[in-house]
Amino acid sequence: MLEHTYAQPRASSRVVVIGSGGFVGSAIVRRLAAEGIAHLALSRRELDLLAADAGLRLRALLQPGDAVVAAAAIAPCKTVAMLIDNMRIVETLVGGLTGAPVEHVVNISSDAIYADGPVPLTEETPAAPTSLHGVMHLAREIALRAEIRAPLAMLRPTLIYGAADPHNGYGPNRFRRLAADGNDIVLFGEGEERRDHVAIEDVAEIALRVLQQRSVGSLNVATGEVHSFRAVAEMVAALAVKPVAIKGTPRSGPMPHNGYRPFDIAASRAAFPDFRYRSLQEGLRRAAAA
Repeated sequence: MLEHTYAQPRASSRVVVIGSGGFVGSAIVRRLAAEGIAHLALSRRELDLLAADAGLRLRALLQPGDAVVAAAAIAPCKTVAMLIDNMRIVETLVGGLTGAPVEHVVNISSDAIYADGPVPLTEETPAAPTSLHGVMHLAREIALRAEIRAPLAMLRPTLIYGAADPHNGYGPNRFRRLAADGNDIVLFGEGEERRDHVAIEDVAEIALRVLQQRSVGSLNVATGEVHSFRAVAEMVAALAVKPVAIKGTPRSGPMPHNGYRPFDIAASRAAFPDFRYRSLQEGLRRAAAA
């Protein structure tokens, strides 16, 4: 669950975004800039987190009163080699943040840490990842909790989509690219599995609010609505400039997450009562316009 240190939003003296060149990090930087909040954007160009001296360099960049967003990761983590590199990144984060005069740390984690189940996921759902990606994020959470003494928040987004996503993961982002190129949208099976999809702008907004209220604890970032992948494809096709065909294909294995991964977002509503996630249809329409 998430608890606020400040009842009313306050601006940090500066927010340091580690991983500002990534999809999530860059969206958070844009949101900070829109609010006029002082920030330091650290991409791989400014700080190679795999370098031997990266922890010392990170510590030298931090100032008293800083809030830090840890959004840097090699993702999705698909191999043991990638997992090891991600643990080296965690080592750098711990080395840089330990003893640094920061006032707040926000870690961008993932819903991949959770076990699958037939009921909606909550922040209390047991962590039992079944993928290397989930293992990586859970190990990162555990390491930061064990080593960092500053107030710490874990944000766990579900599947993120948006216009600037550099990945080509199955779902809204791949479907949008296929449609834009005039290609058929090809589904796994008939696209019957149901998942939650959250817009990148909403992820950035939640991160901003957590920073402003110096929140601590854990929060899932999800809309609370599930859609089948076929329904997602149909929404994308309806927004396409040219007609797009949607085709099913035979499955080669079981459906991920048993075909159903919903969320109970009561904790999100309690933390930010005035915030409403945009619908998938609205998010896709904005992504198409962008």
